[in-house]
Amino acid sequence: MANISEPYVIHYPRIVAVAQGDGRRVELIEFFECIGGAMWSQYHYAKSPVVEQVRCVGTTMRYLLKTGSVDLVLEGSRFPAGISACTVDESEISIGYIGMGGGGVGAAACRSDAAGVLRSRSDASGGGKVAGSTIWLPRMQRVLIGVDDTDTPEEGATWTLVHNIAKAVEDEHTVYLSHTIVQLFPVPYRTKNCVGLVAEFATTDPEGLTARFHQLLEQYTMSAKTGMAVYTGFIPSRDLLEFGWKVKRGEVNPALLENLLDPDLRIIMKGRGIIGAVAALPFYTNYTEALELCTGKT
Repeated sequence: MANISEPYVIHYPRIVAVAQGDGRRVELIEFFECIGGAMWSQYHYAKSPVVEQVRCVGTTMRYLLKTGSVDLVLEGSRFPAGISACTVDESEISIGYIGMGGGGVGAAACRSDAAGVLRSRSDASGGGKVAGSTIWLPRMQRVLIGVDDTDTPEEGATWTLVHNIAKAVEDEHTVYLSHTIVQLFPVPYRTKNCVGLVAEFATTDPEGLTARFHQLLEQYTMSAKTGMAVYTGFIPSRDLLEFGWKVKRGEVNPALLENLLDPDLRIIMKGRGIIGAVAALPFYTNYTEALELCTGKT
């Protein structure tokens, strides 16, 4: 019979956090293995005043936090656990959790040794105890890389290439977070389906990430018209989102790119696919809108 070394602990595989430039908001991204525990946390943690929004993306739970700390008044069944603090400095982000009973196990033992955690401080948990922990994470930036037009009518597929490159560029400074296929308006010169791709990363080395991704994209693309764009920032600008919708709704003039005066946006490969590459950026993890096929009349 198999033995279970820690029957009352479920370890989170990884936790990362990206901070807004001014340090006022943080997106905490928890990779989970137990969906029941993650959904339980989503339901209860959303009640904390520190938490502005919670959403589940694939096998991650994402908490949009404002910085500060609060004394949470816990109550069994109704509000048994929550995030009590979020602080940001130049290099680190700290997160405080607290919970009672099983919620205390999740708040303390389950998160304290996840990959990505620099160090932690935890109370003893289990039974009916109230327990908490603080974890410290590297302060990371969000980097979005948009790509379009890497295939030909004979071979290739942009969505698979982007995913495989995104996995290949992960290292101790960079975590691959998400992959989003963005349906664009089916222009006559498309290969077939007319989609752009955006890969999302958390990183402390945006320049190194960009260089490695660019090198692999140039190596493996099958098209001379590949576009690659990079956005480094907490949330893409409204101008980028408006441009993205224009590209989803109809063919656009490439000159419109000149109007995107966003210091966080960089054009890396300026083939014809750059239109779709830039358009994909603001739709990262917004899968319903990203996949919507527009007729040009809406």
